[in-house]
Amino acid sequence: MNTSELLHILQVIVHYGLHLLFPGAVAWFFFKNQWKKAWLIMLATMLVDLDHLLATPIFEAGRCSIGFHPLHSYYAIAAYFIMVFFPKFRIVAIGLLLHMFTDFQDCLWLTILNK
Repeated sequence: MNTSELLHILQVIVHYGLHLLFPGAVAWFFFKNQWKKAWLIMLATMLVDLDHLLATPIFEAGRCSIGFHPLHSYYAIAAYFIMVFFPKFRIVAIGLLLHMFTDFQDCLWLTILNK
């Protein structure tokens, strides 16, 4: 197995760890009394990826989601950040921001893997 293949495997592990496990850790640490509910809500924010269906092609391996898809735009990310300050939307906002962070780090991986 060469270095490129190992980096790709690491990227996949990091990506899914950040999408699935990290929100659980955040939920447990910050929302102890309702951590299961908070984790499920944060996982549900992955529905934001439905905006990928608007792209042609729907999936392109070398494409960075941040700044490309409408719900991954910088305006949307700013709205998610503002939502953090409203308690009713806080868990959803944190889930969306964690999702955007995960997708952003994927963009960094693309840069590394394409060198």
